[in-house]
Amino acid sequence: MASPGDDKDIEQLFYDGCDLHGERRYDEAMACFEACLELDSDYRDALLGKAMVYMERGEMDDAIGMALRLVELDPDDILAQTNLSMFYQRAGRIEEAETAGAAAKMLDWKRQLSGEDD
Repeated sequence: MASPGDDKDIEQLFYDGCDLHGERRYDEAMACFEACLELDSDYRDALLGKAMVYMERGEMDDAIGMALRLVELDPDDILAQTNLSMFYQRAGRIEEAETAGAAAKMLDWKRQLSGEDD
């Protein structure tokens, strides 16, 4: 497993962070995601990883902040909008959760109508 100080590939650091997250080793997972972001501040997978760690810790404002950053990087990302909705819901911010959820649905419909279905 890579440690954040190693000269590791960004993808390997991300996967290590995911493994650590799955083991509930949140501080170590966060260190891996932050190391990814030191290499590429817009690495979306690491931003989502940080958001998920924040959610597990109950730090919903920070999770929401990461999700908003993801939406800012790619406003058409259905997963980013869906996660933003989930984080808002867990924070008890229902109206904002519904707005983000509706945005995700609209993006999915747009994707389906354009024939981009996988």
